[in-house]
Amino acid sequence: MTSMAHAAETVAECGILRTHPHLHLRLGRFDYTIERKGDQSIYTVSDGAGNLAVPIKYAFGLGDAGQTYIFEKDGQYFESFVSFYKAIDSLDITIGDQALRPSSLTDAAGRHIGSQEIALCFSCHTTNAIYNGSLVEEKLIPGVQCERCHGPSENHLVGLKKGDAQLFAMKKLTAMTAEDSAQFCGGCHRTWQFVAEHGPHGTGNVRFQPYRLTNSKCFDVDDARISCMTCHNPHQQVDTVSADYDAKCQACHAAPGMAGKAGAKVCHVATKDCAGCHMPKIELPGSHHTFTDHDIRIAAKNAAYPE
Repeated sequence: MTSMAHAAETVAECGILRTHPHLHLRLGRFDYTIERKGDQSIYTVSDGAGNLAVPIKYAFGLGDAGQTYIFEKDGQYFESFVSFYKAIDSLDITIGDQALRPSSLTDAAGRHIGSQEIALCFSCHTTNAIYNGSLVEEKLIPGVQCERCHGPSENHLVGLKKGDAQLFAMKKLTAMTAEDSAQFCGGCHRTWQFVAEHGPHGTGNVRFQPYRLTNSKCFDVDDARISCMTCHNPHQQVDTVSADYDAKCQACHAAPGMAGKAGAKVCHVATKDCAGCHMPKIELPGSHHTFTDHDIRIAAKNAAYPE
């Protein structure tokens, strides 16, 4: 399965929680513990005088960088104040919460997520979870499955049984333009418009690839050679070897005499590992992880982060 299929996991199936039966972190006067009990993981916050303990309901994120937990209290959903980070193999403050200064056990446990935000979270991390704008857990399938991108499968399954090509046809995404792709993938990975209007700004947006890509000088809304799916097949694991993307770059930035894109310059420094120079790794503060910046550019040493 691809990493997107593990964008959310139930606690019973969560590999990180199963292999880390006891996680602990102390932050100021608060102690945080995640302890495995059978197929459950209990999230406990203590201030020395009292404690708040709740079962975790869902784990969001595969954990290549980090994993955040969703719990329910008094019928409301919360995002855990601490997350698991692979690089340190332990807990630390959840991205975006570093500036918070909790004063009560409830505040220290996590951030309340309203109905609109919870719908957005589950829409991107799970499949078939949102109906009429509301979360319906009974139909939820953890992770990004086929239907999340290609549409409902009912007619597809019926059509396969009947041999009806029109019925079993599902939405095809291969013909999308670069603009279409940035908007479609940006529905979860953040579009240019969303980040421009709502942030975050500065290096906090380096992990939002569609936004960063559309900032690139070489981005062309009508040229599929610069779309998200030119480089990334959502049905496969992400290739982390930067040199493997050279052919994609050179489809436009071709050597003299080769078919390329008019006006696309050829690099005079190197002929391989294009992404290693032109898509630098940027550390997202607090994430214990570096992200590939999809703002493709001549990245001068010590240059300011381009917004």
